[in-house]
Amino acid sequence: MKNIFRFQFWNLLSLLILIFLLQIFLNYNGMDMGGSLWGVKTKTWFWLAVAVPVLHQAYVWLVWRIELYKHTFTSHFGVKKAFKLFTIGFSVLFASRLFFIGFLAFSNRGSLPVKPIFAYSIAALITPLVIYLFYSVIRYFGLKRAYGIDHFDKSFNAPFVKKGIFRFTNNGMYVFGFLILYLPGLVLLSKLALIVAVFNHIYIWAHFYFTEQPDIKKIYGNEKNRS
Repeated sequence: MKNIFRFQFWNLLSLLILIFLLQIFLNYNGMDMGGSLWGVKTKTWFWLAVAVPVLHQAYVWLVWRIELYKHTFTSHFGVKKAFKLFTIGFSVLFASRLFFIGFLAFSNRGSLPVKPIFAYSIAALITPLVIYLFYSVIRYFGLKRAYGIDHFDKSFNAPFVKKGIFRFTNNGMYVFGFLILYLPGLVLLSKLALIVAVFNHIYIWAHFYFTEQPDIKKIYGNEKNRS
């Protein structure tokens, strides 16, 4: 149990600090939480959009660590089925990040005080980077590896990736992949959706430093990096 919860105090502390700063920012700037979508108020969509990444990262941490140190899921279901079940949950939660930011953006649309052409131009610059990232993951990195197959299959071994977008950064998925979350706020001119996108982008690094990086060292040693 000690290994499963290793560094998670710092992960939780990072989350609490981020939530605290987020609340201060909202209060200090007097953010307009007016509006609704499908009868649900903007404020509710905002906090749901914040809650989804917390749930997602908690899910990944718990499953990865339990499997890495206890082999619980593969011992019951086998590697193939256990990993498939995990990827289904992962995919639903990851997609939910984008969907709930999109719902928030619709509820809060038109609140960003900039000219539409400026926001659309930024979205146009971001989109090719996101496309190139996902191409690089599929072409060079591999989807199974991105999902964390190395936590389930002890025989998995793959070389360090330095092709595609990974030529520029070892952490392409976190640096460039999360840019997709900014698109709803930019396209619909939603200030709150952009704030949640920034929260997502910062909070994923807590997952990297306090969950993924320690797991990388456990699985591979210090010389390899999975992201």
